[in-house]
Amino acid sequence: MEYLKICKGNFISRPNRFIASVNIEGREEKAHVKNTGRLKELLVPGAAVYLEDFQGRMGTRKMRYSLIGVEKNGAPVNIDSQAPNQVVKKALTGGNLQLPEMGKIVIVKGEQVYGDSRLDFYVEDESGKRGFIEVKGVTLEESGIARFPDAPTVRGVKHVEELIRAKREGYGAFLLFVIQMKGISCFMPNDRTHSAFGDALRKADKEGVKLMAYDCQVSPGSLRLSSPILVKL
Repeated sequence: MEYLKICKGNFISRPNRFIASVNIEGREEKAHVKNTGRLKELLVPGAAVYLEDFQGRMGTRKMRYSLIGVEKNGAPVNIDSQAPNQVVKKALTGGNLQLPEMGKIVIVKGEQVYGDSRLDFYVEDESGKRGFIEVKGVTLEESGIARFPDAPTVRGVKHVEELIRAKREGYGAFLLFVIQMKGISCFMPNDRTHSAFGDALRKADKEGVKLMAYDCQVSPGSLRLSSPILVKL
């Protein structure tokens, strides 16, 4: 995916989970944070950040800027929580993402209700096999290991349980972690933060849910799904 009119600044503070104060060319500005996660290891005072400037196309927006990326160790990390679904959809419809045990994907529908949840994608392949995909964006990195979640997620556990149910009912079931950066050696659940989510992943793996992780090519103004990453449970 591509962003328009990117500018660079420095992070000052985060008054609440939706708003950040940033320095842009010596001016303190407010920016909408496109991620409600904690991001404590990324949003530190003085960190270089990337923002999308909506001047001239504000519409109903209240803030001119959206915070979409942060530099960590000199490399950009995308923090837009809406971006992972967009890059997965593009990869699916473009034939650039192969799902295990499914053929060529010919139908992709977003935001599909299943059970008591709304899963990110419903797909069908050319043979008529059906499946559900849940996508999780990952921004937490520790010593080259990508981890999820960065905060307890009851909703995330529920999604995993719904995928297990879908698999039992004959659907393909896929949980795809989109790591919004490069330089990752593997993905692991963040048991220290939420052991129940890690337990749910291990149960899902035993039940046949396919756990997948991909890193991304990231620039200040773009994000693209890149390479498969090893998942360690």
